[in-house]
Amino acid sequence: MKTPQPDPLRCPGRLVYVPFSKTECGTDFYVNTGHSREISGVLTEYETFRTDFFEFFFFRKARGYLLLETRKLELADRMALVVSPRQQQEWHVDEAGLDYDFLIFRDDFLQTFVADKFFTYRLLYCYQTDTPPCLPLAEAQLSDYCALLARMKAELLHPVADSYHLIVSLLPYLLMLLNRAYAACYALPFDVPRDNHAFLFKELLERHIRQMQRVGEYADRMRVSRAALNRSVKAQFGVSAAHLLKQRLLAALKSEWLFSGCNVNQLADMFRFSDASHLMRFFKQQTGKTLSQYRQDYRDGIYD
Repeated sequence: MKTPQPDPLRCPGRLVYVPFSKTECGTDFYVNTGHSREISGVLTEYETFRTDFFEFFFFRKARGYLLLETRKLELADRMALVVSPRQQQEWHVDEAGLDYDFLIFRDDFLQTFVADKFFTYRLLYCYQTDTPPCLPLAEAQLSDYCALLARMKAELLHPVADSYHLIVSLLPYLLMLLNRAYAACYALPFDVPRDNHAFLFKELLERHIRQMQRVGEYADRMRVSRAALNRSVKAQFGVSAAHLLKQRLLAALKSEWLFSGCNVNQLADMFRFSDASHLMRFFKQQTGKTLSQYRQDYRDGIYD
């Protein structure tokens, strides 16, 4: 599952970059699923790492916690957890005491075989900043999800002529079922979209948050009015476009500040703030803490 490569953008001696390996996973596609016993030890093999694929965990039994970027996520029995690509992970668990099924896939696998290019951005648990990327599951829900994973695993282990078609049907179905449950759990909007503006905005945030920090810039790039963009974001995600942008910017700033080793001036340049004081004011307004206070709290075990 893992073939580590150095990551020059972060702390090369500490953070490991883990790409998807079809050879090590034993599949012909950029997707795999299985039981925790098949990958025992991978969560704690490296102190800190990130991947280039989505990771879904369906826990039957779990204890400990995960530091995901700057968040501390407590693990529990009958829980689903989603880790999006390129998020920094640090697992504090006894893997022998975990019982879960996993699902991993690269985003380009879905983009190639699912016609909707915004599919993953429609999933409310992906690239999420306001609500945690996890949810409790009823026993029946957990059984249903794991049954779908088992069907996919059977096709991966013993492929026949139509295995590919079954896999690319089962995967979106599972993800959409989980999306419904997530929306219900956190009381998020779940209306039929009238347009794709909100999803394109979310995609652009992931790509350009370092270069663009104004809603108007994104609206111009999308060739829609700021008001139209805001209405679409509000309808789909229940928050304003400005809120979504600020939260994504804040998450990126926290991650770089804690893990890249840069100073305040370098951080301001990286995110194109006019000067360091502007950055510091924004950070204090959003968190109630100075940058130095935030870093010290993290070192002291005080997490988001």
